[in-house]
Formats: sequence, C-alpha cells, structure tokens
Amino acid sequence: MRTSRRQSPQVNAGSMADIAFLLLIFFLVTAVIPQDVGIKRKLPAPCPPNENCDGIIKQRNILEVKINAKNELFVENKVIDINELKDVTKDFLDNNGDESCAYCNGLKDETSSENPQSAVVSLTNDKLTSYNFYIKVQDELTKAYFELRRDYTENILKKSTNELTKEELLQVRKAYPFKLSEADVKNQ
Repeated sequence: MRTSRRQSPQVNAGSMADIAFLLLIFFLVTAVIPQDVGIKRKLPAPCPPNENCDGIIKQRNILEVKINAKNELFVENKVIDINELKDVTKDFLDNNGDESCAYCNGLKDETSSENPQSAVVSLTNDKLTSYNFYIKVQDELTKAYFELRRDYTENILKKSTNELTKEELLQVRKAYPFKLSEADVKNQ
C-alpha cells in the first residue's frame, strides 16, 4: 500500500501584515479629526504674594447674567431672549453713569455701570446648562465688546479695525476692557 501525503494548499501570510499596515496608514491619513472648539480668553495675572487682590465691586458695576438648567437666560433677574443679550450688555458697558467717559454714548443711568473700566459682566450657570447654550451666551457677550471696540475705533481713532497699530489696539482694549467673571463677585 502506498501512503500518499496530500498537501493542503496554504495561504502565504507574509504579506498580510503589510496589507494591514497599509490599511491602517490609509485610514489615519484619510480620517477627519474634529477640531475642538474653545473660548479664547486671557486669564488675569496671578496675585502677587502678600497682597490682597480681592477687589470689592459696586453692585451697579456688575451685570449679572445667569443661565439655569433649562437654558433660560436671566439678566439682572429678568428672563430675556439670547438675541437681546448683546444689546443689553452694550447698554450696560457704555452707560457712562459717572460721566467720566468722553467717548461713551450711554444713557447715563444712575443704576447702571459708572464707566467701561469699572463694568464687570458676571456669568453664572447651572451644572445642567447645555454646553451649546453656554457657548452662545459667551458669543453674545463677546460680540457686545467687539462692537463697542469697533465703534470706538471708527469714531475716535477714525480707522478701520484692520489698520490699527499695536499701540492703538492697546488703547482700544483699555477703553473697553473685557471683564468677564465666572466666579462669585463680592458686592459693596
């Protein structure tokens, strides 16, 4: 009797690793990596040692903006629509309540901010506030500052915002400093 060994055909697995590697490279190169959206803010400088940096702010200089868990927006304890926030913020910042601001066009309301340098926007939100709504509120507050700075640039400096030098840009930022507090603010 004759014994025959049948040889089973085998697949050459040597190139499998190469194929897997090429597929991995292909998916890494063609995959779209989402860009995280963030909020660009400059944090204040740290408090120097042995100094008290707890500034007390007058109540009239604080614009209280609150967002609850249902994404309802409260400004000074009144419910407003998100589309009204920019104008309310501009009116508050540009108020010129103490009449020390020569470039302000506000109503000089004695219950609103004294001047743009003293004005602070206090933003508080609930833990259940949606991130998208929070970002919309931040955007509206930023638009208010941007429009006031743009108006200052066009009316006082008689330039476009794209033509400003570094010194003029600092002057504009000093005229309307971006003061947004997301901490508890101490009132006087």
